Amino acid sequence: MSTDLEALGQAIKRAQYRNHRTMDAALREIGVSLVQWDALRAIERMPGASGHELAVATFQSDQAFGTLANRLVYRELIVRSAGRGRRVEHVLTEAGRTALAEGRRLSSGVLQDLFAPLDEAQRTELLRSLRRLTEDT
Repeated sequence: MSTDLEALGQAIKRAQYRNHRTMDAALREIGVSLVQWDALRAIERMPGASGHELAVATFQSDQAFGTLANRLVYRELIVRSAGRGRRVEHVLTEAGRTALAEGRRLSSGVLQDLFAPLDEAQRTELLRSLRRLTEDT
């Protein structure tokens, strides 16, 4: 019996949608969206990264990330500054670091609940399998 790959793809999409919807609702408590929090995480991971590098890291187009970064600047969560050449670098502000930390505190409980149906061995296998599927992307 072979696996229904269409059903598998739909199951992955439903799990992703559930994760995004639940995380977005929880992050509203601290006044940021999941997309904004993801950008803050990327900026922390990649200090001084360009807008293009951050767009790639957050699965956005350059234009979409630029719009998002402008909103984060307006909210004083990040600062943008000139780098080498035409490069614009992004850095978290103190408020951005606080939002990131509060988001991590919230996400910890949310993720525990989301993955509660799986035991530790199943979580490990799921992570291993998903990494294998995405290792070349």
